[in-house]
Amino acid sequence: MLATPGVGTVLRQGDGMMWAMGLLTEYFVAPTDEAAASVHSDSIPAHAVDGGGIEPVVHLGTLEELLTGRTFEEVLDDAPTSPVADRHGGEELVVRLTDALTRALADVSDGRLDEVAVSWSETDELEGADPADLAAFARALSALARRARAEGAHLYCWLSL
Repeated sequence: MLATPGVGTVLRQGDGMMWAMGLLTEYFVAPTDEAAASVHSDSIPAHAVDGGGIEPVVHLGTLEELLTGRTFEEVLDDAPTSPVADRHGGEELVVRLTDALTRALADVSDGRLDEVAVSWSETDELEGADPADLAAFARALSALARRARAEGAHLYCWLSL
């Protein structure tokens, strides 16, 4: 499991509020949104990668920014606007990752991922995370992206609060 600060602990304080994360994330390949939507907590695919609380919008949006050179705003503009599955009032979701991130991950070398992980660990959201852990996660996600490309499929994230 990825050791990231904020998973199950206070992530940040500000404006008199505290944000905490107890987020479970699993990344997987599926051929269609419909197939991905059928994934539940008790049916995570065997090939899934444990995200260790790395969430698909801000954390992976930042990774996409670092890999592609696009701005974070451009990344968000391309992100799906709704999950492919929403259960229990938003406590369990399945979201599709952007095609641009999937392409970037499928094409990147492990050496480049090691470099990017250092910058990724220095972002506000992941400050204090071990770059080696982030690189290991990114390499595993990269392998999934190559699998998705080979199968003509997509990358998804199952997440639960």
